[in-house]
Amino acid sequence: MNLAFHGTAAADGRPRLPGSLHVNRRLDRWLRLLPNGVVVLTPGKVELGQGILTALAQIAAEELEVALSRIRVQAASTPESPDEAVTSGSLSVQESGMAVRHACAEARGIFLGVVAQRSGVSRDDIAVRNGDFVAPDGRVLGSYWSLANSDLLAVEATPEVAARPASARRIAGTSAPRLDLPEKVFGAPRFIHDLRFPGMLHARMVRPVARGARLLAVRDGALPGGASVFRDGSVLAVVAAEEYHAEAAAARVAARAEWEQRDTLPEDGALEAWLRDAAAERSVVAERAAETPEAVHRIARTFFRPFVTHGSIGTSCAIAQWDGETVRVWSHSQGIYNLRSDLAKALRMPAEDILIQHVEGAGCYGHNGADDVALDAALVARAHPGVPVRVLWSRAEELGWGPMSPAMLVDVAAEADAQGTLLRWDQHVTSNGHSGRPGRGQHPTLLAASMIAEAFPVPLSINPALAGGGGAQRNAVPQYRVPALRVGMSQLSVMPMRSSALRGLGALINVWAIESVMDEMAAAVGEDPLAHRLRHLDDARARDVLSRAAAMAGWAGREAREGFGMGLAVARYKGTGAWCAAVAEIEARERIFCRRLWLATDVGEVINPDGTLNQIEGGAIQATSMCLLEAVRHDARNVTSDSWETYPILRFPEVPRVQAEIIARPEAPPLGAGECSMGPVIAAIANAIADALSVRVSHWPFTPDNIAKALP
Repeated sequence: MNLAFHGTAAADGRPRLPGSLHVNRRLDRWLRLLPNGVVVLTPGKVELGQGILTALAQIAAEELEVALSRIRVQAASTPESPDEAVTSGSLSVQESGMAVRHACAEARGIFLGVVAQRSGVSRDDIAVRNGDFVAPDGRVLGSYWSLANSDLLAVEATPEVAARPASARRIAGTSAPRLDLPEKVFGAPRFIHDLRFPGMLHARMVRPVARGARLLAVRDGALPGGASVFRDGSVLAVVAAEEYHAEAAAARVAARAEWEQRDTLPEDGALEAWLRDAAAERSVVAERAAETPEAVHRIARTFFRPFVTHGSIGTSCAIAQWDGETVRVWSHSQGIYNLRSDLAKALRMPAEDILIQHVEGAGCYGHNGADDVALDAALVARAHPGVPVRVLWSRAEELGWGPMSPAMLVDVAAEADAQGTLLRWDQHVTSNGHSGRPGRGQHPTLLAASMIAEAFPVPLSINPALAGGGGAQRNAVPQYRVPALRVGMSQLSVMPMRSSALRGLGALINVWAIESVMDEMAAAVGEDPLAHRLRHLDDARARDVLSRAAAMAGWAGREAREGFGMGLAVARYKGTGAWCAAVAEIEARERIFCRRLWLATDVGEVINPDGTLNQIEGGAIQATSMCLLEAVRHDARNVTSDSWETYPILRFPEVPRVQAEIIARPEAPPLGAGECSMGPVIAAIANAIADALSVRVSHWPFTPDNIAKALP
């Protein structure tokens, strides 16, 4: 496909440009060509361990027709990088990759035009060979590097640009070594946790004893290493020249702090009832009416998921330094411009006076404490002008104070005829909003903003519209053929714990609920679960991944084994993204272990196959951990699961064997791979449990206690 972008007008009246290029239209915002033979790529998306910078480099090298080794990808910063909002939602290749493809294709065309004009050789006859422009007779007519200082890219992109056809691609579409891995493997200081600046101070936060507690007083007393106390309202910290002194001082100050506290959380055991009774705004997500015959089979189920958190292996960290009226922040935020917006609100200063440099941190695939700790560092640094201040969260802070993925209820009622053909489907989702990211509302969403002396209210998290990917309602609309449909949502009007995005959002429970009911309906009519799904699927690409995964797992020839079970599931992520099908094999012992996973995916064009498979496998393993083990525990005042002992995650000996395959579609638009495997894996594990134990699990996580709740 010769990819051309033609000038249809967008809602803003300007000709439509692909991805993030539409709102960042200057070519020189995306790339620079240097006389030394290097291309500097400056995207606004950030590396979270997903390999996106490598994929973007491959796209740029392909379109410019230069070796991948010539590409240098610059970490995002304000204001040097284009504003690409947040690196999230499995959208980076679609938004940033297609912007880079178009910008580089246009840059190649601009330079070709100049060389053709100067040489008199038709541009159609000029070849580009690793940056050199070569005539048919072999003469080198010029190069990118010889024209690098000519400001040719100081222009806006235009819509009429043709990228290289899929058949001509040699770099994009092949596996390339990750650009970020060598430094990580050999221990170079690439992470924000590794940064050290001359004269840097270390701060540790002292958290309240309860949610919403108000700091009354801090008793005086000596602190180790000459550490000092910082206070702004109920924001409390200690600052020291040495990190170990800050750690010790924080423990002492915590014992000296007096708080006014009260109950603000539902009790752990009462969370499901609380979700049912809490005030909420109801809405219709999707609805269609149809005349249907009387149902013979009816299945009604409720699925419950508690609060879940990210469990990032590395804890959140930030460094800030105030110099006069300007503050500079080093952060592993997923959205540096969004963070800058909320910092400006919280600090009550112009956004232009805040400079943010992205530095990689531990991957989280969602909204963890990275943005919160940036405000912590900025507040403390403001009291120590001219000196860099580093704040590192503890494990207890990371597990207990970062934004949580909200607790959810999903009610499903499905009806079918005597053969199991679906007639009606009713699904209702109850949840807080799934997006409390910075920069999107009137008030800052950052943790300390609600605790400073001049505090801001805590905004309710939101659910994006379904057309924008949705939140709680993500993947709540079944992909199967059903004449009568109603999908509703209750978005809670109260938020006991800050909720925000975690990998997959509401898709995880919605896919689990839908696929569990589909499995149960197949069992009710004695039909194979694979056949039942295939005859209800009109989407050919969904059918393809489902059939491929089943074949990989030997589904047709599977044999019953005591204590083992197999289950399958399929979904198209967000209804608009990548397709993925999963088959899971579990073993039921003292608890459930997932032993094997087979995954088939369709992500359209694949930029880096190895990187894509890494994302699919990583999502599958994280999903296994989440559904088998993970739940935030809390009492009426605070989170109690603030250690690895109380918030367990999957350990290496428990990781399933994963076999993943990609259905190649190089002519199709690219789709993100980071989250598509998670919902199907959770659903397949649940269905495998039912196969092994004849119990339909409906409470997350799938522990022995929660499985017992489903027993008659």
